Amino acid sequence: MKRSTKRRLRQGGLYAILVVVVVFLAASVNWTKVHDNFWAPGLGGNWHDLILTGLKNTVIYTAIAFGLGLVLALALALLKLSPVAPYRWIATVYIEIFRGLPALVTILLMAFAVPIAFGWHVPGGTVGAGLLGLVLVAGAYMAETLRAGLQAVPKGQAEAARSLGMGPVATMAHVIIPQAFRVIIPPLTNEFVLLIKDTSLLSIVGATAGQRELTNVARDFLTSGPTAGTGTSLTQVAILYLVISLPLTRLVAWLEKRQQRAR
Repeated sequence: MKRSTKRRLRQGGLYAILVVVVVFLAASVNWTKVHDNFWAPGLGGNWHDLILTGLKNTVIYTAIAFGLGLVLALALALLKLSPVAPYRWIATVYIEIFRGLPALVTILLMAFAVPIAFGWHVPGGTVGAGLLGLVLVAGAYMAETLRAGLQAVPKGQAEAARSLGMGPVATMAHVIIPQAFRVIIPPLTNEFVLLIKDTSLLSIVGATAGQRELTNVARDFLTSGPTAGTGTSLTQVAILYLVISLPLTRLVAWLEKRQQRAR
């Protein structure tokens, strides 16, 4: 038997096993209970609040955390690449601490521990404090991405800018940073997707009716509303998260392939 024939037979066997497993799992599920508990009648009444309050606030919180986190990350990346050793130490300690702490712990610290310890309340209440926690964590993760992007720019670019009379600050702002951002767009987009999902952690600190994000709205529907007592609202919020995140993940994959072709 030819090697190509054997390969096709092996692949066919693997496909057959997969089909058998899928059919077995589908047959073993009680679809009536699934429908009653995760797609219960009355779900249409949830969409209004989920989209106009939860989805809107999730997008706003993500944009705020990403924008401020990116500014913080750029400052940390530049500090870590600084020739002054204490600046590098400060950036390294910060990055290691906030990458090591779970995002939920950081959010709780900002929302409850900091006001108690220092008597200072973040503007925006507990949601504002939770957002600050997300900014601190996102800044730590994106700082390493930015540092790698800055170091990936060939040193000849800086030397060429210096030969044209540009100073260190102008070289960094107009030559190095723009080229670095072109390299790191895919990982930054991936970080944006992660932040979309991390906004669900804000539900732990509480919010007013108008400040709730997707998970918070869905949690309220678990105990009240037309689908109370079922997981229908969780199914709906999962769909909305996928509607946001799946196109972005495909965008990341496309950007990565485009960069590989360019290289």
